[in-house]
Amino acid sequence: MWTDQEEVIIGTKVFVGNLSYDTTQSELDALFSEIGELVEVFLPTDRETGRPRGFAFVEYTDAASIPAAVERFDGYELGGRAIRVNEAEDRPQRRPSNFSSDRDRPFERPRGGPRGGGAKPKGSRRNLRRGKRSL
Repeated sequence: MWTDQEEVIIGTKVFVGNLSYDTTQSELDALFSEIGELVEVFLPTDRETGRPRGFAFVEYTDAASIPAAVERFDGYELGGRAIRVNEAEDRPQRRPSNFSSDRDRPFERPRGGPRGGGAKPKGSRRNLRRGKRSL
């Protein structure tokens, strides 16, 4: 449910980008724990290949650790790459899609081919060509 008042949430996560695919969760855990106590290090993996996607999220117990982590590790070389570190932003809310029934599709493509112009003609291509020649 949406309300008129916006809730202010102080972030405790940092986004870590430009990671090497060889970077492990334990490496990130050891590196970022130098700043403060960690809650979680999340290293997303590709669904098909199972290898890391090249970025991670590091969550601290204290929000005061965020600026220190950004200052210390933004541009830091890890695995031969200069990593990018900044405060993680909340994902924008996406509108839920409901494609449970064919007749209620909200984004249905218009009929009539690429140029539009109404319904597609019925019949085979041969019959359509024959009809055009007789005109």
